[in-house]
Amino acid sequence: MLKNRGIAFKLILLCCASSAFIFLVIFGYTYRFSRDTIEKDTRERAISLAQNAVNRIETILRSVENIPEGMASVLENCTLNRQEMLRLLRASVLENPEVYGAMLAFEPYALDGKTRYFAPYFYRGNGTIKATAPYTRVHFDWSWYQDPKQSGRPEWSEPYFDTGFGNIVMATYSVPFYRLEKGKERFRGVVTADISLDQLSKIVSSIKILDSGFGILISKSGTIVTHPDRNLILKETIFSLAEKRGDPRITEVGRQMIAGKSGFAPYPVLAAGKPSWVYYSPIPSSNWSLAVIFPENELAKDLATLHRVVIFLGCAGLLLLCLAVILIARSITRPLRAMAEASEAIASGNLDIELPAVRSHDEVGKLTESFRAMKTALKDYIRKVAESAAERERITSELNIAREIQMNILPRAMPDVSEQAGYDLHAQIEPAREVGGDFYDFFPIDDNRLCFVIADVSGKGVPAALFMAMSMTLLKATARQGLSPEKILSRVNEELSRDNDVNMFVTVFCGILDRDTGEVVFANAGHNHPLVMKQSGEVAWLKTVNGLALGVMEGAAYRRETLTLGQGDTLFLYTDGVTEAMNPGEELFSDERLQLCLQSLAGHTPREINGTVLENVSTFAADAPQSDDITVMTIAYTGL
Repeated sequence: MLKNRGIAFKLILLCCASSAFIFLVIFGYTYRFSRDTIEKDTRERAISLAQNAVNRIETILRSVENIPEGMASVLENCTLNRQEMLRLLRASVLENPEVYGAMLAFEPYALDGKTRYFAPYFYRGNGTIKATAPYTRVHFDWSWYQDPKQSGRPEWSEPYFDTGFGNIVMATYSVPFYRLEKGKERFRGVVTADISLDQLSKIVSSIKILDSGFGILISKSGTIVTHPDRNLILKETIFSLAEKRGDPRITEVGRQMIAGKSGFAPYPVLAAGKPSWVYYSPIPSSNWSLAVIFPENELAKDLATLHRVVIFLGCAGLLLLCLAVILIARSITRPLRAMAEASEAIASGNLDIELPAVRSHDEVGKLTESFRAMKTALKDYIRKVAESAAERERITSELNIAREIQMNILPRAMPDVSEQAGYDLHAQIEPAREVGGDFYDFFPIDDNRLCFVIADVSGKGVPAALFMAMSMTLLKATARQGLSPEKILSRVNEELSRDNDVNMFVTVFCGILDRDTGEVVFANAGHNHPLVMKQSGEVAWLKTVNGLALGVMEGAAYRRETLTLGQGDTLFLYTDGVTEAMNPGEELFSDERLQLCLQSLAGHTPREINGTVLENVSTFAADAPQSDDITVMTIAYTGL
């Protein structure tokens, strides 16, 4: 075991272990700091690239949206003939390079009541603007037509491959337009503008982060719009990829993206099979989402090489340090070995052993001289320690017996509500020392009345315990004579004040509860004001007239007061050890904290109330020593 090894071994072990620990802490901190810095920079770059791409895409989409929205407004507010409509539609494609094509699709017979189909379409082809026949039937059941018709608002369609005209991947922005007829708006058709997704693909493909990071674009349903692997475009969704890879984390990322949220998340597998990170951000106008994906292992590629060099240099330095510590430790500990052997003999009880000769006046020489003086004094010390230990054991035993006796004086069994109908009572005490000066008592005076007492003797320890026993005995004996609380206190005060040479006193709250009516007759001899907990949850102090503490002066008078408890009301009594409990910062628990604590205990039983209060006081005091006895008593009036 380590404790049986020599100083040289311990010195070597301590120096090398502490140096290794310091090195590991520095290395760990440097590694974590460097990695966090790289991750932070990479994330910020990913955010910047994604936001830049989002802004560029959003600019294009917004410019495309303005065209059909403007045309829809013109059609709703102006009357145009067919030629004017065709010129306006063609100009919208010609003058806006972002627009691939545009269509004006009327509902059947909505143009003039005679023409069944009118859906002209202009689009770009081979460097010119081409047009389709305006009187051919369009696909009125397509989503780009039905969605805005049903919702009554502009809609971006899902990306699709346009067959017959451009033969390209596109998305359509459709704006419904109406005409006011007989006071009601009638749907007349939609104005569309198409955008080639090649434009967006170029923006997304320009995203480059680390060595193999890339960007993708998904639609509002999760369909992959752009991707480095063109085989996935429009053929897969982010959810189908998650299903193929069997990873629900990709599904969760997809849900966040189509929900229009942004953020970072681990993306389990990249196209190359590497664990990755993904940053995703929404494109507000189309409800699409852009994601930037980059591999995790590329974050710290250069960092790993640097740390391998640092580890090698650190290990070499630790080895040299250990060799130096070994040489120094041996030179220091050699003169101590002789003293170690002598010390072992003395420790085994051989106080007559000869110590090594003093050859120098350094620390070892002074230690030897000290051992010589110690041998003479050690015998006397051992004898005194044995005597002191026996005396402490005797005192401890007597204090434990005194504590047991004191605790036996107090009522142990709490009343059972089922047996003592009309009230529920619980009391608890925690002395600050083996014995204390706080006490409580409760006992029936007759069939309907219960007398209860809580008191706090000045001082602590054995004197307070003796004074407590005498006070408690006098109070109980006097109360059983059927006297009122103020007379009980007056008579006990006379007895305690007479020949009170030690000038001790006790604060007492004495009350008598009538179980039939809930009336409490009480008198207070300098004790803390109780609190009344109403059934409604209100907690208030019971303001009483404080008389002199018992034992201070003969002839003191005490005032009789009354309180009526309603069914479900509770009376809480305590000693100042509760409110004056201090935490390590020397703050008092205080009356305010006690009142707040009780306000949260409405409807609880007396046992639960006392337990919670004591637990809160203990938690507040933490490691601070208990400076005073703590006693609590709670009486709940349940009614007959």
